[in-house]
Parts: sequence; C-alpha cells; structure tokens
Amino acid sequence: MQSNSLVFALFLLTQPVDAQRRAIVYTTAESTSFRLTPTDTLTFKPSEPTSEGKIYVFVDPRKTFQSLLGIGGALTDAAAETFAKLPAARQEELLQAYYSTDRGIGYTLARTNIHSCDFSSESYTYVDEGDKDLKSFSIAHDLRFRIPLIKQAMAASGNRLKLFASPWSPPAFMKDNNDMLHGGHLRADYAHSWALYFAKFIQSYRKAGVPVWGITIQNEPMAVQRWESCVYQAGDERDFLKNHLGPVMVQQGLRDVNIIVWDHNRDLIIQRAQTIFDDPQAAKYVWGIGFHWYEDWSGGQQMYGNVALVNRLYPDKHILFTEGTPASFDSTGYGRWSLGEAYGRSMINDFNSGTEGWTDWNILLDERGGPNHVGNFCFAPIHADTRTGALIYTNSYYYIGHFSKFIRPGARRILASPSRSMLRHEPDPNRRAIQSCCRVRVSGDQLAATLHSDDRLQGSLRISRR
Repeated sequence: MQSNSLVFALFLLTQPVDAQRRAIVYTTAESTSFRLTPTDTLTFKPSEPTSEGKIYVFVDPRKTFQSLLGIGGALTDAAAETFAKLPAARQEELLQAYYSTDRGIGYTLARTNIHSCDFSSESYTYVDEGDKDLKSFSIAHDLRFRIPLIKQAMAASGNRLKLFASPWSPPAFMKDNNDMLHGGHLRADYAHSWALYFAKFIQSYRKAGVPVWGITIQNEPMAVQRWESCVYQAGDERDFLKNHLGPVMVQQGLRDVNIIVWDHNRDLIIQRAQTIFDDPQAAKYVWGIGFHWYEDWSGGQQMYGNVALVNRLYPDKHILFTEGTPASFDSTGYGRWSLGEAYGRSMINDFNSGTEGWTDWNILLDERGGPNHVGNFCFAPIHADTRTGALIYTNSYYYIGHFSKFIRPGARRILASPSRSMLRHEPDPNRRAIQSCCRVRVSGDQLAATLHSDDRLQGSLRISRR
C-alpha cells in the first residue's frame, strides 16, 4: 500500500536472535511526530517455508564484513563560533544531543579544519606571511572558539571521539597563484614546509589537549572554489605524500596519525586510489581513502558503486566518508524532508559498499546557514538562532541518529539481502525504494537493521541462526 509519509525505521534486537526474541522498532516519519521514536515491539518466531509471493529481507549474522570506526560531524570555526553565542543551557543541550549515547545520538567521530576554510569568518593561517621556516607557527586563533568546543565534545563523548583534520589550502605564499582561494597549486619549493605544517598542527593541538587521530592531505583536491582550495592531480598528491608528508610524519614521531587520501567525491575515487595505492612507496604511509557525496553536481546520480570497487580492489585500505551536506541554506526549509533522506540513502549505500566511518559536515550553523566568509551557506542537522538562543533540529539529525545511536564503534556489517527489487539499496530516480543495512554488535547479542522507505510494504526480516 502506498503511503505519503516516508518512514525510517530501525529494528533493535534486545536479545540474541532466536524464536520468541523481541525487537524494538524506532521510527522517524514524515507527517508524524515520530523522531527516533520507539513505535512497536516485534516478536520473532520460527520461519515458515519460504514463499515466492512474500517479501523478505534475509539476514545472516554469520557472514560479516567491515567493522564500524564511528559516525560524527565536523567541528568547524562556524560551528564553534555559533556554539559560543548560545546560552549555557543550550550549549549543554547541543553537546548531549550529539555526544551522549543515552540522551543523544552518540557521535564518536569528528573532523576539523587546518586553519581557515569557507566555514570560517575570515581567511587565516597559523604563520606570518612568507614564513617558510614556520618560526611564527601558532594556533592561538583556534584557542578562542574551536579548541574549547572540541574539548567539550570529547568530554561529552566520554573521550571516545576520534578527530581528523583537513586543510582547504596551504598559505598563499606557498602556492603558485599566491592566493588561498581560487584553486592554484602547491609550489614544489614549499612542499617540505607544508608537510612540516601538518606536523606542527598535530603537535600544537596535542599540546593544547586535543589528540588528532588522522589527517587528510587536501579537502577536495580537484575543485577550484571561490573559497580556500588547492588542486592536486593524482600524481601530485602521491608524490607529496611519499616524498614529503609521509617522511616528515615519521621523522616527527607521528606514525600513529592516520593519513587519508583523496577527500573528494565518489566520481574520481577509482583513479585516485589506483594512482596512490599502486605505488608501494606512497601506499605504505596511507591508512585509507576519504570521499564526499557531491558528484551529482554534474546532473548525474550518486556513484556508490565506485566506493564498492575501491573496497574490492584494495581490501587492506580503509574507507571513510569525510563530508556531505544536503542543500544550500534556505530559512524556510528547516522542515524539508529531503534533507534527512539524503543522509539515509547515502549512509545505507556507503556502509553496504564497505565504508567504515561516516562524517557529516558542520554539526551546528546559525540562522543564516553560516558563518561563512564567502557566503556559501548550508544546512546542518541542528541550527541555532543566535538572536533568541533557540536550537532548531532538522530531520537530518534524526536520520543520522538511526545509525549513530545504535550502531556503535566495533559493530560489524552483516549479510542482508532483499527478495524484491523495490527493497534493493540502489536508488530509484522515480520512486523512493526501500533500502536496508544491517550490523551486529561485536558481542553478538544485538543486531540493528535499518530500513528506509515511503512504501508501507508487508514483509519479513528473516535471520539465519548462528
């Protein structure tokens, strides 16, 4: 039966899978008040003979795939500056909403920017202009807003938060266009200085009480933007990594910091992976590859299959979703249901393609979708009206929560296969197909199955016994 309300449901088994075991259904649905709401309790029973006329999702906890690193969002200058404008009670509410597993959705992963990005109030770096030797290096700028927010987020997560950092551009004097904005390239004679800049950032953050788990080499290295940006062809990124960044990280005693390549869209991810991973002298420094979801800028669809192909070609390398935001900001669109749908669709497909962690863009923005020093205003799962101190939750927050709250670090993806094409996880451009993803906790005593649909289809979740 067709329904006008889109349903995002999570089935959480409260006991080992067996007859008479129960599953709690958590639902987020359009045109209802359901937002991560327990709406039903189901009881499993012994399977009947399979019927061709019935609909099934077959689940087998014995067949496991990648484990979950974590799910979270970006702690940018914009998020930190907006957070600082909130009353203390709303600040605490936001921290609990994101980082508490009981009162919130349990984020365990975070991204931040290395000096300025577009979601900063201004362009800035950590050194004086022309300081190739980095003698003036200082993170004093970040100590005002960003580092305090990161430390509070880490504390609220029970110090389980893994933080990785990304640069949007080297300082202008290190680039061939002498501009942090509008693309350009890293100058060869500054490659070592730029590599050392990463190390100094990590060391400075650690000294300030903020451990850095990982870094990406360049945010969106194929994009020329009106904000901070820098172009690296695949060979450029490979050579910078193997000749400069990798060796510097080792020399500076930072082998424990995970290096992530690419950090751009799914469309060109295969070429980037082949260029870097097929070079042993570069690949030895790499933890994995990161990607964004904006490849549909050209009018096409999301290219989930490219992520799955990287996973098949390089099973020893990790895959991490590093950024996505669903739309340009519109103050009348807080209730737009398509915002959350974008997350549900991407997260299910990305996890089913081998992704180990998933990082949203800004955790918090203001009533204008900023601050952003070039006017590139966007949506966030939660917005703050800094005029009134109110927090505004979009449905994106709840969609992400269906994953992050219940599927915890260390959980493993397990086999899940539908019996109908309308239940397949590939997106249908003409209708919203049901999509499914299943994970089992490491202890094996709980299983979370996530379904995303606008069809009220009757069907069975059939689970093979261990």
